Amino acid sequence: MDLIPGSAPHWHLVLNHLPSVGTLVALCLLAAARSVGSRDVTRASLLLFVVFALVAIPTFVTGAAAGWAIRSTAGISERAIAVHQDAALLALVALLVTGWLAWFTLWRDRRRLPLDGWGPPAVLGSGTLALVLLLRTARLGGDINHPEIRAGVPADGAGPGLSAAIVDWVGNRAWAFPAMETVHFLGMALLFGPVLLTAVRVLGGARTVPYAAFHRLLPLGVFGFVLNVVTGLGFFLVDSGRYSALTYGFFPKMALIVVGGVAALYFTIFERLWELGAGDDAPIAAKAVAVVTVLIWSGVIAYGRLLPYLESD
Repeated sequence: MDLIPGSAPHWHLVLNHLPSVGTLVALCLLAAARSVGSRDVTRASLLLFVVFALVAIPTFVTGAAAGWAIRSTAGISERAIAVHQDAALLALVALLVTGWLAWFTLWRDRRRLPLDGWGPPAVLGSGTLALVLLLRTARLGGDINHPEIRAGVPADGAGPGLSAAIVDWVGNRAWAFPAMETVHFLGMALLFGPVLLTAVRVLGGARTVPYAAFHRLLPLGVFGFVLNVVTGLGFFLVDSGRYSALTYGFFPKMALIVVGGVAALYFTIFERLWELGAGDDAPIAAKAVAVVTVLIWSGVIAYGRLLPYLESD
């Protein structure tokens, strides 16, 4: 018996409860922090929102791979799979928006802007919506392969859903895919540039500049990440069957994105880096994280470029 799951559908079984449970825990923590006025608990809850928003990305793509794996199974409704995927897409978008709001609130807090502003209430509202959508997604997922709990699975002949509409929109416009490719490359440049510059400062380059100046670049990198996620989801939806088959290329890239996103949080929230003034040298641990983060995001770029060459037969 293998200890580590060896396929995307197996990984979906491992991951699919994490975004909903994690979001619920983060919401409870944030609500408790608001009631007692704890800054540390508020920061911890915001950090959880960011982490589980990142985890939701591979959860979605492995779910699509699981859908392709069971699509031809007797008794499985393809329409039920499509409805579940549409619900998962809406939940993913809501969770990504929540994660972005949480990260931006943490970034503003580091700029000495108080956490009692608009950020936490906005995260609380967005996170509540995301949790409702996640619970709906979970219910629809149960309808696919559990006849004992089905309550009116949509007929296979029903009209196209959200994912199909996006695929149709992109497929009927000759300029859409090249434009998405251009924006995707631009997003990666905007993401990798601030990561690299910040890492250079942590590693000892440009030591005459305080770290706070590089901290100002981080929203640009997150904006590039948003562009990559939006266009990447477009690519995936248009050709999810092909990407789901790229076991040795696409899914390792998704894993590196999550790990790289979590590693990059180090540059946002840790006090020791923020205290680096002009001429100060970063601690060894910060330098190690900087090297690892650059290597991880370099791996994301490399896997992205190698995808056409890693397609399985």
